[in-house]
Amino acid sequence: MALSTGLRLVRTSFSHEKSISWFPGHMMAGLREMRDQMRTVDLVVETRDARIPLSSINKQFEQIIKGKRRVVVYNKADLAPSAIQTAVRQEMDKRGQHVLFTDTSINQSVRQILTVARDMAKSDPIRYPQLVIMVIGMPNVGKSSLINALRRTGLNRGKAANTGAKPGVTRSLSSKIRVLESPPVYLVDTPGVMIPFIPDPIAAIKVALTGGIKDNIADENVLADYLLFRLNRFAGLDYCSILGIERPTDDITDFLQQLGTRI
Repeated sequence: MALSTGLRLVRTSFSHEKSISWFPGHMMAGLREMRDQMRTVDLVVETRDARIPLSSINKQFEQIIKGKRRVVVYNKADLAPSAIQTAVRQEMDKRGQHVLFTDTSINQSVRQILTVARDMAKSDPIRYPQLVIMVIGMPNVGKSSLINALRRTGLNRGKAANTGAKPGVTRSLSSKIRVLESPPVYLVDTPGVMIPFIPDPIAAIKVALTGGIKDNIADENVLADYLLFRLNRFAGLDYCSILGIERPTDDITDFLQQLGTRI
């Protein structure tokens, strides 16, 4: 099916049957470590990507964190349309999940998490002489960046966790990282853990496009084609002026040829 834009025919659906599997050994080891250390954890911060609010959910975490208090943090909110936040909150409320949206470059945004931790610690100082938070999530949702932002906001100190634009930077659980002095609050960083097999090929494409799967694992032509489809479907035709190409198109070959003349 297609819609006429006056320039080209724009697809209204995208078909792709092959999903993507990427579950290296360090992820399985990370899951085991999470299970082993969960008994020492008071609060779980499950980090997801605000750009793909449903596709960045890893259901494997449900059994691991069962019985623990959890805050769901949709990170990279600055890269997603703000209009989606209400819909996401409503959906997660139905699932009984407390949701926050964060932009790690803004202290006030990150401080929401510290407020939850501080209130929890102060509610029962005997039970929580020091509050331990475990930060979990799929690859490249910004867990380490979030930890560094929490440390910057809570203690006015520099980076404690390594970060990178590619997935798999954090490969094992970190030691405790202090983010508040009083009450004492510590964080534990964890490796990003992918779903062993994503049954929905489109969800897998979304995860890959947002950096959750290594580029050499995914079919880059399919990723580019899906991104072009989305830009056209939602009238994101600014890519012509941004990339310096002559005209919008719904044909990935035509798009790449136009782009090739600019390189």
